Amino acid sequence: MKLQDILWPKDGICTDIEMYFHSNYKINLIKKEDKKENICILFRRGGVITTDTYFNSLSIEKWKKYTEVQNISLTLTVQGSFLVSLCWKQKINGTYIERELKNTVVDEPEKRELTLEYPDETKGMFFFRIEALKKGGIFYGGYYGTNTESDKRRPVKLGIVICTFRREKFVRDNVKLLNEEIIENENSPLFGRLEVFISDNGQSLEEYQLSSKKVHVVKNKNAGGAGGFTRGLMEIIKRPDRHGITHALLMDDDVVIDTASIIKTAVLLSLLKEEYKDAFVGGAMLRSDQRNIQVESGASWNAGNLISLKAGLDLRLWQNCLKNEQEEYREFNAWWYCCFPIEFVREDNLPLPIFIRGDDLEYGLRNMKTLILMNGICVWHEPFENKYSSFLEYYIIRNRLIDNAYHFPEWGKKQVIKSLIGEYRREGFLYRYKNVELYIRGIRDFLKGIDFLEQTDPEELHKEIMAAGYKALPSEQLEVPFMDSEYERGRTEKHSRLHETVRRLSLNGYLLPAKHIRTVPMAQARPEFVWRAKAILFYDIVENKGFVTHRSIRKFTEQGFRVLGTVIAILAKYDKAKKSYISRVREITCTEFWEKYLGINSLAPGDGMEE
Repeated sequence: MKLQDILWPKDGICTDIEMYFHSNYKINLIKKEDKKENICILFRRGGVITTDTYFNSLSIEKWKKYTEVQNISLTLTVQGSFLVSLCWKQKINGTYIERELKNTVVDEPEKRELTLEYPDETKGMFFFRIEALKKGGIFYGGYYGTNTESDKRRPVKLGIVICTFRREKFVRDNVKLLNEEIIENENSPLFGRLEVFISDNGQSLEEYQLSSKKVHVVKNKNAGGAGGFTRGLMEIIKRPDRHGITHALLMDDDVVIDTASIIKTAVLLSLLKEEYKDAFVGGAMLRSDQRNIQVESGASWNAGNLISLKAGLDLRLWQNCLKNEQEEYREFNAWWYCCFPIEFVREDNLPLPIFIRGDDLEYGLRNMKTLILMNGICVWHEPFENKYSSFLEYYIIRNRLIDNAYHFPEWGKKQVIKSLIGEYRREGFLYRYKNVELYIRGIRDFLKGIDFLEQTDPEELHKEIMAAGYKALPSEQLEVPFMDSEYERGRTEKHSRLHETVRRLSLNGYLLPAKHIRTVPMAQARPEFVWRAKAILFYDIVENKGFVTHRSIRKFTEQGFRVLGTVIAILAKYDKAKKSYISRVREITCTEFWEKYLGINSLAPGDGMEE
């Protein structure tokens, strides 16, 4: 049985060779003329490749811990004269240990497949090394395998759920990829064992172009990611046989995916030990602009002070691949790629209706006991520092309060007040007064209790929240012109301790005359960069858009009183609101509520998504 194929760089997915192979020379990849994918490596004499890499090493510790796998073999297809070595690496207390476990000399004038058995190990990573003993040798590929008995394999069928809002090209491209490589590919190990459910929140997709027996599209109310993903899950469970699906795989609409991650996920699930049969499998997020950089591999909620695990690793380095192997405390995996047993999706156990920000983590905190993360299971996504949306201030605090009511109830009035004052200072010092208002509204809406969520139309509320925030405009429409030197200064400028002391004592310059116009990164602005500014240009250098804020002592003072009034409201209403969420949660996580919330009729078999 194949555990994982040896992967190749792929156009449109990832072309960084060091994510797949390391070598002592520039690898010569040979391609078929009629295909895009790489098919082999042509060696020079003395050329060496190793697979101690993100995609082509094998996480032996995790395969042994979580699955029934007992033995590992390596099957390679080669032609020529080589020294093939089976290798192992592990990191212990900051020390890297590497061993050559076995080697063999191959001298084959014709293309040939050979299989080698790895000795038993339970930690670290397996990989292999190929050294060309003569010029002209060719490596065609291969796979890691196991002879685990068939009676220990679980049946697996995946239901991919995609929530989309007007990202037609991403959805079309990903559906095309899934069709070509899995759904319509009889040679795929997942052929006949995968279906796709698309919730079209923007109601902009051409259903006839996408829908098929295995791809289902439904036009959905724009109730955010929570509403879209929940609708997809409801479509799976509406049938008595659940389409035969064993696991739901939730994926963002704007990710780049290699189907090898999906196949590896399914293989992993099929071999899980009994004690891990209810495990979640998470995909890491890698940057779409620097495809070797990891943004997150699992996360911890930490009462809303989110910790992205293994952030910033350069996965071209084998040391970082080993670091990824080390497991640490984790509480959830974001829904850009998160797979879990469909048995969790019950009519009385659906996600919370909180639109965006916090739906994935709450469902994970509620249901997840074990999260399996493995090198090679990932998606590529635009990094969050390249994104900024003012309206999110509302959802971040409101949903943080809701999530903590269930999963961190000791986070109480004192913490909420401290958070509010911190937001007022930070955003007020940046003259982003609209953000302070959004934050206050988020808290006050939480204080209305669970009735607010039940009785509010999510689309109408979202329109109001969007309108209340800052809108980025094209550079030519901005009243403050963009200047790159000012932008770099606003991003990198250093200050002395004396400056910091004066800045704080003067309330970031509010108590002193204003004299500057500053330009700062939209998503990474800090108050120290705009001390004594008259106006601030917040600029998105990727989109060439921005917005401008102006200092207003009057607004800053008025909002101080608004904050004080909100503090009084927190002291009076917080405990009652929190209690309503805790005691009545089943009212907003059941099918009956969600059908009404999304404005749909009862989902009888045959209704809903197009066949």
